[in-house]
Amino acid sequence: MKIITKLSGLRKEIKQAKRKNRTIGFVPTMGALHKGHMSLIRKARRQNDIVIVSIFVNPIQFGPKEDYASYPRNLKLDAQLCGKEKTDIIFYPDAKEMYPPNYKTYVTVEHLGDVLCGRSRLGHFKGVATVVTKLLNIVNPDIAYFGQKDAQQAIIIKKLVCDLNMPVKIKIMPTVRESNGLALSSRNVYLNSTERKDALVLYQALQLAKDLIRRGVRDAGKITSQMKHLIKKKETAKIDYVSIVNLENLEPVKKITKNCLIAVAVWIGRTRLIDNIIISH
Repeated sequence: MKIITKLSGLRKEIKQAKRKNRTIGFVPTMGALHKGHMSLIRKARRQNDIVIVSIFVNPIQFGPKEDYASYPRNLKLDAQLCGKEKTDIIFYPDAKEMYPPNYKTYVTVEHLGDVLCGRSRLGHFKGVATVVTKLLNIVNPDIAYFGQKDAQQAIIIKKLVCDLNMPVKIKIMPTVRESNGLALSSRNVYLNSTERKDALVLYQALQLAKDLIRRGVRDAGKITSQMKHLIKKKETAKIDYVSIVNLENLEPVKKITKNCLIAVAVWIGRTRLIDNIIISH
């Protein structure tokens, strides 16, 4: 496994791989790898000749009061985990490599980045769309892998790739959870023991919604109201949003139909967590 920090070095490796007609699977990450990331790397390993994992904490997707400086970073551990999954290359650039002096170009996917998480994280999805565009252009993969936990991000990236005619297949893989249902996240390390227990309420609220739909409730307002009531029972929890939206355009829905996304964002103490489920029937 190679760890490459420079664009020129990575492009040299990719050029050689393409010359030999080898397929490239790509997993973009911000490091602090967990079992969710490992599931993406494992899938890429099964489906491609070469697997590239990027580790880059992208400064332009963090707001001024967010956790860029304190975001967990541990290249040594991340490299060990990548090695276990037989990753071929880790791309580990610094911010200056990705955004050199006088950098001026940004990518915006209109509307899709303004709702849900975009309302409270202004500019976040412009940062995500920009770095993903850059990484896909640099790596030129056949398939890129993302997790369903970041559902809005996944929808935006799929739209981005479609609109910009990028020759890459985007695969969205299922959310990986702990045995108690908590969605795996690099930010879970911020939670203390009480907050970790309270964080289960995100999954519980989504399961409540699924149960209500199973019992025939179709009024989105009634479902989100009961979800909010459940979440508010936890002392450390503060709701950012509880929303039911169309899976393609992220517009709010009043009645549950197929292809709906039920998404939640909740502050547990000082940690903002997200989770979601898809209603496909």
